[in-house]
Amino acid sequence: MQKKIIRKSGQVIEALPSVHFKVRLDDGNEMIAHLAGKLRLYRIKILPGDRVTIEMSPYDEKRGRIVYRGK
Repeated sequence: MQKKIIRKSGQVIEALPSVHFKVRLDDGNEMIAHLAGKLRLYRIKILPGDRVTIEMSPYDEKRGRIVYRGK
């Protein structure tokens, strides 16, 4: 069984409590995203204004996981 994971890019617009972030995607939608495990493990800091790549499930378009921090 193949997992259907959607990857999109966006910009962090707000840092929320408990390692959650509000992200505006390039297509204009906003969503809530949390940090992936490797970003927590290596203590990668995410700040408002950063470009990020998000993985999301096709079942819930309003939640996702930040898997990469861009430049």
